[in-house]
Amino acid sequence: MADYLVRATAANAQIRAFACTTKKIAETARTLHGSSPVVTAALGRLLSAGCMMGSMLKGEKDLLTLQIRGDGPMGGMTVTADSLGNVKGYANQPVVILPANAVGKLDVAGAVGKGYLNVIKDMGLKEPYVGQISLQTGEIAEDITYYFATSEQVPSSVGLGVLMEKDNTVKQAGGFIIQLMPFAEDEVIDKLEANLSKVQSVTALLDAGNTPEQILEILLEGMDVEFTDKSPVQFWCNCSKERVEKALISIGSADLQEMIDDGEEIHVNCHFCNKDYAFSVEELKAMKKRATR
Repeated sequence: MADYLVRATAANAQIRAFACTTKKIAETARTLHGSSPVVTAALGRLLSAGCMMGSMLKGEKDLLTLQIRGDGPMGGMTVTADSLGNVKGYANQPVVILPANAVGKLDVAGAVGKGYLNVIKDMGLKEPYVGQISLQTGEIAEDITYYFATSEQVPSSVGLGVLMEKDNTVKQAGGFIIQLMPFAEDEVIDKLEANLSKVQSVTALLDAGNTPEQILEILLEGMDVEFTDKSPVQFWCNCSKERVEKALISIGSADLQEMIDDGEEIHVNCHFCNKDYAFSVEELKAMKKRATR
């Protein structure tokens, strides 16, 4: 199944909902970063959240960044997404080995630790919007649920999951976000809570062969689901040698001269896609000329 996202409304627009399948995105991240299973699970969850929250942005140039900083061995994660279905991300420490948690699952909370979540929305204004919350569990979904409730005052239910194969590749990944509108009636809220209580996990739904549409139909059963959009999502990094070159020029001619004086080729690595860019001394000299213009 290709990675994609669906949007829907239910109960006469008293509910809006998103669901996605992101197996290829999570597996691409695992391959690029060589991440261990618990890190793949953590980053995969945050990438799924990024896909869905990115689709909430209005403008084509708007950007969403999700930053988790924790005192666990992973250190933190960063994911960025746009409104067009492009997402990318990395973990500070891609290889973390931990025993399973109390219920026999990958210990994402242990890898993350205590810390905070930053949600940054760059919508072309003078200053980006920044919302910050303390991590509630480190399991990602509960933390984003708490963010929506406290920073955006939108009651939400968030489910995120990554299921690994025995060979440590990604078997399933995806998630859902269900949000109540301010005018949602008590009867609708009660029905939604009853439906959610019957669901074990996102990965169980995906592993049973359910599509994002079917997941929302299960979660919103009896609430007249109307699908409004379906769009592809992908792991995509917009780095290039030209962009890295511009960044190097921006550091100024003095720093560039230090690199030139070292007399060796320099390498710049992209955190998001792990691509390495090499610049020769001659290229650095050409950059310095442009930096002093």
